[in-house]
Amino acid sequence: MAILKLKPACKDYLWGGHRLVDEFDVEYDGDVLAEAWVLSCHPDGPSVIVNGEYAGKTLKEYIDEKGMEVLGTHCRRFREFPILTKFIDAKDNLSIQVHPSNKYALKNENQYGKTEMWYVLDAEPGAFLYYGFKEEISREEFARRIKDNTILEVLNAVEVSKGDVLFIESGTLHAIGKGLLIAEIQQNSNVTYRIYDYGRVGKDGKKRDLHIEKALAVTNRVPIMKSGESYPHVADCDYFTVDKLNLDGRLLNRMQGTVLDDSFLSVLILDGSGTISSHGEKIEYKKGDSVLITAGSGDWQIEGTCDALLTTIREKASPVRVGVNIGSSETQIGLVDDQNRIFALKKYETVIYEGAERIIERAADEILRLLAEYDVPLDQCVGVGVAVPGTIDRRQGKVLYSNNIRWEDVSLREQLGRVIPCPVRIANNADCAALGETVAGAGRDYSDLVMFTLGNGVGGGIVISGEIFEGGIMGGSEVGHMVIRANGRPCTCGRKGCLESYVSMHALLQDASEAMGRDMTIQEVFDMKDDDRIRRVLHEYTEALGTGIVNIVNMFRPQAILLGGMMSDYAPALINELTMIMKDQCFGGRHGMIPDIICAKLGQEAAIIGAANL
Repeated sequence: MAILKLKPACKDYLWGGHRLVDEFDVEYDGDVLAEAWVLSCHPDGPSVIVNGEYAGKTLKEYIDEKGMEVLGTHCRRFREFPILTKFIDAKDNLSIQVHPSNKYALKNENQYGKTEMWYVLDAEPGAFLYYGFKEEISREEFARRIKDNTILEVLNAVEVSKGDVLFIESGTLHAIGKGLLIAEIQQNSNVTYRIYDYGRVGKDGKKRDLHIEKALAVTNRVPIMKSGESYPHVADCDYFTVDKLNLDGRLLNRMQGTVLDDSFLSVLILDGSGTISSHGEKIEYKKGDSVLITAGSGDWQIEGTCDALLTTIREKASPVRVGVNIGSSETQIGLVDDQNRIFALKKYETVIYEGAERIIERAADEILRLLAEYDVPLDQCVGVGVAVPGTIDRRQGKVLYSNNIRWEDVSLREQLGRVIPCPVRIANNADCAALGETVAGAGRDYSDLVMFTLGNGVGGGIVISGEIFEGGIMGGSEVGHMVIRANGRPCTCGRKGCLESYVSMHALLQDASEAMGRDMTIQEVFDMKDDDRIRRVLHEYTEALGTGIVNIVNMFRPQAILLGGMMSDYAPALINELTMIMKDQCFGGRHGMIPDIICAKLGQEAAIIGAANL
């Protein structure tokens, strides 16, 4: 819990004035102060904490040290701090400009695009701003008017006054006019394409750069219709929600609220003075101050007089997540909706010899292609989860070792994140399968379960309170490599007597083939379960599996044991005997509670859905 008071980064652009120093008490020694970035983690101008134990650190340094949790659960979908807040003093006209969308900016600028809102703090008589076009124009006319300097003739000039609000989506041509004082809340981006600058020159005596080709590519040339869709908020979109607070000091001089775990609260003081407090912390505020209250801080209150803008981050509307399952022979990519349903699926061969870098590049390309095919904007995608076989360092987003796909020390999250603009998280594929069954499959009624994936090997995942259990060190759980027979069969891991050596599909088929004197398929084994020789093989198989299950139950006491993998279609024939083994061998036995044994339902989709839920 923290209340952070921030000092702004200052910008001396040529069109600026001095009102932010004179009227808002911004500390600045220069003659021109165009912008004060009062809430910023952007490298071009980070704001600095001025109170408490973190005084002197930038806001980004604080977040890096404390973790993204201080921003709230609604910010998990962002790779970085989501917003940037400014005061803007336009003594002269700003250039005519446009901001790109996330998709275009990430591809061409390696940072997010920009959607923003303006709150007019003051306006000289007759002051106006440009907001889109008067009427639709063609790309050719747009280019011609830029070239012959007649672009102003077709722009929509909007006269504004104090208290007016405009919402500027990416792709909207716009400009702040002279005589305006603005509070701006925007995406955390500094990408601007300038198309007209009144012939001005910069400090170097040269005309400032224009970005015509890029502007032509991203500009929406249809008139923008202002609407009241944000009501009851000042502004509301997937990137920020802004509300207005007014304390007049007479009828209303105090407001109380609660900062929950879902979002931080930004308080931007437009006017007034007083105090902000929470759980024993108290700071004073005045006109121009920017205060951040971290997520989960609980009850807070503000006392005094003020006009203020309160900014939070809401839950994403209609979010889509991507789940990727990279296997040794096939890679599967699914688009998963907020009901954990896969509504789009792509499968293709995993070509192991191409190496990790190419496999990751192919996955990134296929993700973008699938999103485009189903008309899902990147803005709507809140995260990508990747299921990978092997030993995983989830915190660093690395695959430490995977024998199945021949990877070693691969920075999967970093490499995929260079192309995909969403948070990327990774986990072991068995863990992802367990999580998928928990949130959308056979385990939906349980918050604590252990899944055994019985296939060519034996994997598994442990889910506790709805989350993957990782333990205190990297690598996750390996239920297939607990020893159930001292000095028993050799295992692929190098030990002897591991569960995998007895209950993998390979082990079962080998035992059955030896018993029958010929090669057997899994279907034949269960079709012949009444044959005495096969009955003995299945009994020994079930005894071994039961021993492994009992060991896990005695350690974790789950509500359910889930049987998945290639054996899931045949596992119902084993459940009665496994239940009896648990009753006889689990600590407490028949006098206590034993978990349910259930079979997985989702098949290969489990790992995709689980990955999407990371």
